[in-house]
Order: sequence, then structure tokens, then C-alpha cells
Amino acid sequence: MTWKKFIYPSPKLQELYRLALCVCGATILLGAWRDLNYHWGLLTVIPFLFIYQFGSYLTNSQLISKGKKQILAICMEFIDGLIAGVLIALVSFDPIITLALGATFLITIVGSMKPTAPLDLTGTLLGALAGYWLLPITIDPSSAVQLMILLITFTYCLLNINMARHTHFLLADQHESVMRQNDWLTLRTFHLSKYLSPALRKAILTGKDVKAGTQEKTLTVFFSDMEGFTKLAEDLDPEQLTALLNTYLTEMSEIAFRFGGTIDKVIGDSIMVFFGDPESRGVRSDAVSCVSMALAMKRAMEELQARWAIEGIANPPALRMGINSGVCKVGNFGTENRLDYTLLGRAVNLASRLESSAQSNEILASKDTYDLIKDAVKCVDKGQILVKGFTEPVNVFSVIDLHKNLASSQPKKRKAVV
Repeated sequence: MTWKKFIYPSPKLQELYRLALCVCGATILLGAWRDLNYHWGLLTVIPFLFIYQFGSYLTNSQLISKGKKQILAICMEFIDGLIAGVLIALVSFDPIITLALGATFLITIVGSMKPTAPLDLTGTLLGALAGYWLLPITIDPSSAVQLMILLITFTYCLLNINMARHTHFLLADQHESVMRQNDWLTLRTFHLSKYLSPALRKAILTGKDVKAGTQEKTLTVFFSDMEGFTKLAEDLDPEQLTALLNTYLTEMSEIAFRFGGTIDKVIGDSIMVFFGDPESRGVRSDAVSCVSMALAMKRAMEELQARWAIEGIANPPALRMGINSGVCKVGNFGTENRLDYTLLGRAVNLASRLESSAQSNEILASKDTYDLIKDAVKCVDKGQILVKGFTEPVNVFSVIDLHKNLASSQPKKRKAVV
């Protein structure tokens, strides 16, 4: 038997207590055997004590169902209390033996924080009362019996304390292991945040069932790419191109996260962002947030163009952006082993085509998006254009700025002086 079987508290601890109780009972009865003229009845009681003690192994038997084992364990704990009470009454409540058996009983139920402690205490009280009123004889234990009982209970308490100490170290090791695992998971979560938007990461980490499946939602979809990037890639060496692209993607990703967008994918210099999933503030608010993000990206791109020009890059690339709102299929596409969280639909295709049709540093929005943002954003109607993949012309609008920004930038009129 290893220490792992005695992890504190455990059923093994109750078995150990039961063994100590039976040995104490046998010691008391054998010590009084001569005083009771070697009565044969005492010899019949002692085997029953140990038969009862070995019966405790049934609580761990695989032949009994879990529910029956729990009922059996509770009944035997109640009987443990009865036996302890009867033994205390049998020795006429001898102070030394009563204190020794009581300490052994209490350290078992208190140290283990057993939920059945009230039942065990009730059993001890009933056993003591029943023994006091019903036992035909009482025993006056000798000094040798008292010494033996003290030795048995002291040994049991010492083992109990040692098991508690050992379990303390085991729990400390487990706590340290859990803390290391938490640190490892925190680090992995930090790395995960580089690949997912905060909203999507939160949805996954809070327990969303991740499996293949989609749903229909009204989303606002954004596409952008850098005009002239292909030619720039031919002129720059790989290190310069990598630095430029990483700077651009870092700036744009931070802006997308700041406005609550979900970055669907980044392919080269192209970025796809959508608003409305996994969290939405309403279709109109999502559309305004998307356009606000695009305006922030446009301003950031103008600053990057100025910086790249200073660094000696001739004809820095410009940004083209397209926005459309509509019903999309969004969710996990793929197999159970490999999933891609993305969206599909006509609204997505139109947003991509608008981005291709936009001019340098221009934001093109569809009529569906314009209807959602017109109260908050100033746009210029560019009429209808033909886009690839659509048979009918599409009405588009060029986004200028938010109304509140335009109002704050206008000079205030001076009051006339009379």
C-alpha cells in the first residue's frame, strides 16, 4: 500500500480509524477477561469486531454499485460512532480512555472535514447512552489497558498527522504544477491573440462550441489593398519589402481592433475585415464603425506614405478600400480537423469588387452601406458602375468623412461688431 492511497482525506483513512477502534475494543475486552472469570462471551465479541473492520473493504469493492457503496460507507461511519460510544460506556466513562477514544474520533472527522460529521457524532452519543442504560456489565480498566489504549491512539494520531503533512506536500506540488500550466496557457493565449481579433478570441475562450457550422447575419464587410504594391515589390529588396509590409499591417490591424472589427484574413497586402460577428452593436452602428475604421486607415496610410517618401521610397503605395453591407453566411467552414472562421456571400464579393474599383486613397461604399451611414457620414454619389461578377450596375458612393469631423474643421463665423 502506497502513500497515494492515503491522500488526506480518503476512504483509507476511515479504514485506518476503524482498525484502531477495533484494536482498542479488543484490548479493553481482553484486559477485562480475567476480571470477568474468563467469560466465553468476550471471545465471541472480539472476532465480530474484526469481521466488521474487514467489511469496510466492501466500500471500495468493484462488485457494488457506486450508490450502494456510498450508502454502505455512511452506515458504517454511523456504526463507528456507535462502537466508540459503547466502548466509552463499557469502561464507565474512564477519563483516560474516554479522552483517548474521543481525540481519535474527533481528529478523524474534523481533520478530514467530513460532511457526515454530525451523523458520526450522533452515533457516538447514541452509543454512549445505549451502553450506559443497556450494558449488563461495566469494566474498570487497569493501568496496563489504559497505557495500551493511549499507545494505540497516539500511534493512530501520529500516522494521521504524517498523512496530512504528506498530503500537504502533494497538494503544494499540484498547486505549483497548475500554476505552471496556467502560465503556459497564458503565454499560448498571448500568442493566439496575434492571430485572432479580441472579440473572436473572447468568444472561443469563453466556451463557444467550435465546430463546423454557419449562420446568416447582416454584416458590414471591408476590403483593402495597396495600389502599386506589385511594382514596389520588384523594386525593393526582400528586407525592405518585409519591413514596409509589416509596418503597414501592424498599423492597419491595430486600427481594426480599436474599432471592434474582426480581421478575417491577411493575404499579402490585402486585408479583409468584417463587423457584426461575433459581437454586434446593431447593423447601423456596425456600418458606422466600419467606415470610421476605413477613415482612420486612410489617415494612417497618408502618414505612412510621408514616412516612406522620407526613407527614399519613390512612389509609395496608396490604399484602396471597399465597403458593403448585407446578409452573409458566417461561421466555421471546413472539416472537423481543419476549420476556417470566415464568411461567404454576395455581400462579400461586392465589397471585394468595390475595393478593386476604388481609386488611390479612396473608400467606395455600396448603396446598402450608404443607407446605413448617411446620417453620420458625408458621401459623394458616384453613380452606377459595372463590377465583375454582377450583371446589373451597382450604385456606389465615395466616403468623405464623418459629419462631426467636418463640422469641427469648419472655421467659426465671427459675430458682426455693431
